[in-house]
Amino acid sequence: MNTAEHDFAESLLHIFDNVLITEEKALSKGYFADLSIAELHTLDAIGPYEARAMSETAIRLGITTGTLTVAVDRLVRKGYVERNRDTKDRRVVRIHLTRRGKLAFRMHGKFHTLLVRRIMEPLDAERQEILAEMIRNIDQFVSEQYRKYSDEDIKNTAMDDSRRSLEDV
Repeated sequence: MNTAEHDFAESLLHIFDNVLITEEKALSKGYFADLSIAELHTLDAIGPYEARAMSETAIRLGITTGTLTVAVDRLVRKGYVERNRDTKDRRVVRIHLTRRGKLAFRMHGKFHTLLVRRIMEPLDAERQEILAEMIRNIDQFVSEQYRKYSDEDIKNTAMDDSRRSLEDV
């Protein structure tokens, strides 16, 4: 790795860490101090408009519906989310943000808007597009790696389950 690549890697890691830390600090000092970053991201995945199926939201977050159920239980207790059975298919559970949940959603979005404006405004249109393309490339690479390791986890879990089943025979 050359010096520029090393500096880029260090800066990227520093950015990831600082965005999360800043979001956590802003949450802890604000009106939504009872929310964790994970809970806030769950609110983002649910979205402010129509009710979503639990399964759809779990897929958006890349988690199981069981894990989402635990998170949604906490958010319901805190007054950010409501849960209802689908009127057409009682097996489907739909979740939506309460008024308080929508407010938290908007405040979190404001943080991201300010961050993007601060980075993009000093750049001309050509440099903005170059930066946006670089970020898309980073996102694509990280998403591919995430899927790769998630698929490996699923395969390993399936193999472990198969081994256990064979041992039980």
